Amino acid sequence: MIRTLFSFTALAFALGSAAQAQTPAPAAAGAYPSKPIRLIVPFPPGGGTDILSRLVATKLTESAKWTVVADNRAGAGGTIGIGEAVKAAPTGYDLVMGQKDNLVIGPWLYKNLTWDPTKDLTAVAHVAYTPVVIATSASNTKYKTLADVVTAAKASPGTITYGSPGNGTSIHLAGHLFEQAAGIKLSHIPYKGSNPALMDALAGNVDLLVSSLPSAMGQIKSGKLRPLAVTSAKRSSSLPEVPTVAEAGFKGFDVSTWYGVFAPAGTPAAVVNTVNAEINKLLATADMKAAIHAQGAEPEAMSAAQFGALLKTDYAKWKGIVESSGAKIE
Repeated sequence: MIRTLFSFTALAFALGSAAQAQTPAPAAAGAYPSKPIRLIVPFPPGGGTDILSRLVATKLTESAKWTVVADNRAGAGGTIGIGEAVKAAPTGYDLVMGQKDNLVIGPWLYKNLTWDPTKDLTAVAHVAYTPVVIATSASNTKYKTLADVVTAAKASPGTITYGSPGNGTSIHLAGHLFEQAAGIKLSHIPYKGSNPALMDALAGNVDLLVSSLPSAMGQIKSGKLRPLAVTSAKRSSSLPEVPTVAEAGFKGFDVSTWYGVFAPAGTPAAVVNTVNAEINKLLATADMKAAIHAQGAEPEAMSAAQFGALLKTDYAKWKGIVESSGAKIE
């Protein structure tokens, strides 16, 4: 989606085999939680959402003494895992790590979805957000700043290419919104994931890379990739020297992707508030902040009500953005 992550791959795979679906029991049967909690991960092992999910699961197990197991249910841009969460019993024992791509953008791309995230899910806890970065290979001498890109694009519309992780992703749409804001025309090259786009940008096969910051951070830190701007309203704490798109002259530009925990609609408020409180405690700890910041993401705690309001606002907002982009997935 816009508002992989961490180097915990070994942890991700060690915990992955432990995830087993549990037969739900009524939350009222005893103090919550009275048995393991399943956290559905709508993407494959090893990616950003997966690793963030396992970080949350592990830290909750450590701090709250709960048993939280991550369960990968990948497919269809994350919408399969969301659909499984929608169908689960609303007891608090089946949660899902959602993000802007599968909850706010996916429903406007996939025409056969039978669920509405604003009606069939309950927002529980916002975890983190990450800006998108616009970058180019360090060997590319033509584009030292975002202004260089804009000037060149206006001189030769449609000749500058940018790679993204795929058609209709939040990353692609961030590029689309930048084109609109700058009044320029770029040529979008969709890839099947972040890494192929990154590799082609480094090789000079595309002029620009539009990527989540965590996916590009390693190559930025190594000096192989030159970041031109980040798309969030504020500079990234991980790359404080890199200006925002707004600072580059496009006032009000703000695109980032968020991640957060959701439960099936109808989950008791007491359960939602309990999980929200524990996750917010985690986000206030120094080690959790450091783990999230290390790869370019920003921890941000919210109440369940605030997170629910963000979901509804973005869901309505991104319908028009998806339509204007022309992106479709049949």
